Amino acid sequence: MLGDVTDITGRLKAVLPNRWFPDVSPNLTGLLACIATPWAWLYSQIQYVIAQTRLSSASDRWLDLISFDFFGDDLLRENGESDAAYRSRIQWAMLESAATRPAVIGIMNHLTGFLPVIFEPSNANDTGAYGGGQSGPGQVGCNLSYGAAGGWGSLELPFQSFVTVQRPRIEGVSYVSGYGISTGGYGIGVVAYMDMAMLVGNVSDGDIAATLAASLPINTTAWLRLT
Repeated sequence: MLGDVTDITGRLKAVLPNRWFPDVSPNLTGLLACIATPWAWLYSQIQYVIAQTRLSSASDRWLDLISFDFFGDDLLRENGESDAAYRSRIQWAMLESAATRPAVIGIMNHLTGFLPVIFEPSNANDTGAYGGGQSGPGQVGCNLSYGAAGGWGSLELPFQSFVTVQRPRIEGVSYVSGYGISTGGYGIGVVAYMDMAMLVGNVSDGDIAATLAASLPINTTAWLRLT
């Protein structure tokens, strides 16, 4: 491999006069390998440092530092979140749209895996109207039908919306039994008390609320319901 001990040892041996040493010389190879070892380490460190200068290749705590530079404490790594998953969230946050209804729908869908339902009391497309058409993505329903579709509109709630967001599915914790499983009991088996914060990559209710608030247009209000 380029830059490893074997590679640098071969490069050093290649510049020595051929007549000085036999083709096979274990002592020479060992000596050159000792010289090559710190250089191989230095080369690997240089490659590591170069990788940390780009979001697409950064890893470990350097990825957290990149996120902190752009977003402060607003986009911290989740418990047990991998570099690849965290990098994807950072890239999304850098390039995401905001302040529009389609943007809010896209952001919530990306965060939870489900399309939110948005109802704006002053929007006839949500409340329904006589002769109105079908609903679109993220809409309650446009056909006017008491108790079935649409909703009561009101011009007294300008710049306000009601957003229903479904919580993301939780994968659970590997090797830990759940209720109704007979593989453990008190002090024995693979059972344990778990906390939501211990779930890998878990999206909390606070994360959903904060993300929604950050994506709204200024001077607007969204009433959030989590299901």
